[in-house]
Amino acid sequence: MAWFKRKEKGIQTPTEEKKDVPKGLWYKSPTGKIVDTEELAKNLWVSPEDDFHVRIGSAEYFEILFDNNEFEELNPNMTSKDPLKFVDTKKYSDRLKDVMAKTHLKDAVRTAVGKSKGKDIVVACMDFAFIGGSMGAVVGEKIVRAIDYSIKHNVPFLMISKSGGARMMEAAQSLMQLAKTSAKLVQLAEAKIPYISLCTDPTTGGTTASYAMLGDINIGEPGALIGFAGPRVVKDTTGKDLPEGFQTSEFLLEHGFLDFIIHRKELKNKVNLYLDLILNQEVR
Repeated sequence: MAWFKRKEKGIQTPTEEKKDVPKGLWYKSPTGKIVDTEELAKNLWVSPEDDFHVRIGSAEYFEILFDNNEFEELNPNMTSKDPLKFVDTKKYSDRLKDVMAKTHLKDAVRTAVGKSKGKDIVVACMDFAFIGGSMGAVVGEKIVRAIDYSIKHNVPFLMISKSGGARMMEAAQSLMQLAKTSAKLVQLAEAKIPYISLCTDPTTGGTTASYAMLGDINIGEPGALIGFAGPRVVKDTTGKDLPEGFQTSEFLLEHGFLDFIIHRKELKNKVNLYLDLILNQEVR
């Protein structure tokens, strides 16, 4: 019956020396696939087994799109104010300080100019980690200034949306950004400068109701949630049962709201292909 007895051989690590597996070493996709995070990063944050596109931020998109990850950030130090002295569970001003410290971001969008496949491009990319990618006055102003740069320098503009919608803590000032950014995109169109809009997961609310769906070409990532209101609100408003997956990029493509769905691995090549076609340039 020796197999019932503990022998002195084997691992004898004292409890106080045992270490937990570091957080973030593995990633579990919604379909249950377990992926090593280092492998996931090398695969542009796309699960290799089920092609699930993990949410990423501006730093990762800039690295994907800009040659050698070289770019000049535009208006990097703009930060939100608290004109309404908004208080919910905590002061809005305090929440801004906390999220800036946690994310090392100034607000929910970063804008930059650089070269992609050797050609100049302006990219505005939202960060969901900053208060759900919500659209406040700074977001609108930075997008407008990025478009102004595109117009002044005759450079194509790419908007990468990832947002929960308007920022309630700024009330009407947030809602004004819908009209403000849309009006500036009209000026971009009048200057005959290409605008490509990329909708990622999630693109909702006022973002969808403004610049996210106004591109010369509207594209989406696979499986992205794209819509204005949530499914429950839509169902309560219409009083009808909704089709399964009606707010996915695949459903929107089928019904004409998107022009293409692009896998993240093909993003840089496809964006440049579309720009070459719009500008009637030789395809690289």
